[in-house]
Amino acid sequence: MASGTTAISGRLKAYFLAGVLVTAPISVTFYIAWKFISFVDAQVSPLIPPSFYPQYGTLPGFGLVAAVIGLTLVGALTANFAGRLLVSLSEALLNHMPVIRGIYGAVKQVFHTVLSSKADAFREVVVIEYPRPGVWTLGFITGATTGAVGDCFDQEMVNVFVPTTPNPTSGFLLFVPRADVRVLDMSVEDGIKMVVSTGILTPER
Repeated sequence: MASGTTAISGRLKAYFLAGVLVTAPISVTFYIAWKFISFVDAQVSPLIPPSFYPQYGTLPGFGLVAAVIGLTLVGALTANFAGRLLVSLSEALLNHMPVIRGIYGAVKQVFHTVLSSKADAFREVVVIEYPRPGVWTLGFITGATTGAVGDCFDQEMVNVFVPTTPNPTSGFLLFVPRADVRVLDMSVEDGIKMVVSTGILTPER
């Protein structure tokens, strides 16, 4: 009798853990998506005139849809002469502000690098010996080391971004000899998943 009770208890425990493994990733994903939509709604909805609201009030995600439409319209307007002129005047104004111009230039360069279809950033996942010999860490090649930094070396160097885990938006920029970099047969998406999951999700070869 006791062995039967133990078997049932073990099976129920296994079912419970299986349910957690199935529902937890889905729940967390929906939670993050909902928080993102709610955040965008809270920022955009106050800017929308009440006459543009749906008939029965603000629907969840209405602000996000409005933001996407607004950004698309801005992109369309900047494609013509008047839009390009307005952008040029705005950039000229920002470039004359001592502190703001540095922030604007850096942010603009990052966005152009990440969003450009011709960019080489984050195209390869690598491992390097860091922070000491014998210890390896995951990183992403963001480009060749050129300019003033590249002139300091007599060998080919690459820029390697080493993200922190589980938050890959922060990390370290390292200049590493190309010969000391081991390129992995892994997509950037899988590399980021591995970092975010603290190594729990390890992609197959």
